[in-house]
Parts: sequence; structure tokens; C-alpha cells
Amino acid sequence: MTEAEDEAGRAARQWREAAPGAVLLDGFHGLKHALRFGAEVRLALTSDRAAALALAEELADDVTDRLRAILVEVPGQVLRELLPRIHPTGVAALAVRPSAGSHLDALNAAPRQSPVVVLDNPRNLGNIGAVIRLAAGFGATGVITTGDIDPWHPNVVRASAGLHFATAVERLDLPDLPAGPLYVLDPEGKDIRSTVIPDDALLAFGSERHGISPEMRGRATELIAVPMRPHVSSFNLATTVAMALYHWLPAPGAGRI
Repeated sequence: MTEAEDEAGRAARQWREAAPGAVLLDGFHGLKHALRFGAEVRLALTSDRAAALALAEELADDVTDRLRAILVEVPGQVLRELLPRIHPTGVAALAVRPSAGSHLDALNAAPRQSPVVVLDNPRNLGNIGAVIRLAAGFGATGVITTGDIDPWHPNVVRASAGLHFATAVERLDLPDLPAGPLYVLDPEGKDIRSTVIPDDALLAFGSERHGISPEMRGRATELIAVPMRPHVSSFNLATTVAMALYHWLPAPGAGRI
């Protein structure tokens, strides 16, 4: 057995041991974002190390040195045995999930400098990931989900492109939401364009099929609505979140991001 084969076999064993409970980073971009935002990456595998490093040099040279230090090349067949599916970039990694305590500290910090997005019993894993990606991009304090779906599900992390590590992502029960004015997106609310969303707001959005729950609606400080053309049923959840966060976003030079 060559030294490379021995290293690949050892990496595969380490992966199988570490995978339960770890956060799967599926693809180069997920790993790139995780590294940029301080994730503790335990193991990173690729079926083509040279190609992965070339991609890093082209698109994310700030993480190239770290990738060079941690990427282990394994045969494509080994990668197929370890993963449900292989990302087109041929890269996958395992990271440590941040502690709930650290996230709760960020979510409950006062005064908050940016809103917290609350998804009320969301059902679509891809939508949750897209919202987390938006929250990271807008500099939101975090994303909270209610209901039974774990927002750190592998399909959610895949949809967020690893940007879970750029914001505080937790699942909480309704009574445990952080303090702050609760702005609930609801078709019966007042036009969002006439509303000033404060930095410490909780911005709550209903599920894709059933909308906001009566319990969440009843706790609202204010109901607000995104204007929409008559006879159009709804916007996609992530689109609505993007519009609400954009409305909150300060003018250039205000310095929140």
C-alpha cells in the first residue's frame, strides 16, 4: 500500500467515526464559507485535490492556504461510499456544530445591532437554507425556526452554502424567543414601506403553506405586509425575507454591515 492509499484509508475511517453529530459541508463553497466564518473543520476530503486548490486560488484565495493544509485526496469511489451524493466540486467536509449557548448569547444580546429572522414552523429545507444565506448576507443577528425541523439538517446547510457559521441559527419554542419588538409579516398588515423596522426587531415569517400561526400573530408588536399584485397568491418565503431585510437595511454609510 502506498503512502497516499494509507492516508486515504485513514481519512475514510476518521470520517465514518466523526460523521454522526457533525455538520456536513457539501461542496467547495460550503467549506469556503465555513472556514471564512470560523468553523472548526474536523476533516475535509476531495476526489481531486489539485482541482479543488485551483478553484480556491481562482475564487477564494483567502482560504487557499488553510485548504492546502487540511484537504485529503481520496478516490472517487471512497467518496461515493461516504456521501449520499457527491457535489460537482468533489469536495466535502465535516465541521463542529456551534454550541446553542453561544448562539443564544448572540440572539439575546442587548442592544442588538440587526434583526433576528424568525421562521414560524417552516417546512421546506431548501427555503430555510436560502433564508440563512440571506440573513448572513444582510448581517442579521440570526435565524430562529420554530417547529420540528432542525435548521442544521444537512439539506439546509447545503442550501445555505455553509453560511450557518456566519450567523446564529437555532430552533426555539415560541415562549423562548429573544426579547424585542415582533414584526410579523401578514397579508392583513400595514404596508411595509410605511414602517421603520428597528435594529432589535424580530422579523417573523409564516410557513410556506399555512402562513403565520395564530400564536405568533397574537404576540405581534405590529403586522406588516409586502405589497403584492392582486390575484397573486404569495411570494416565495426567501423572497419575502429578502424584501423585508432590504427594507430594514440602512442607507449607504450608516455602517451597520
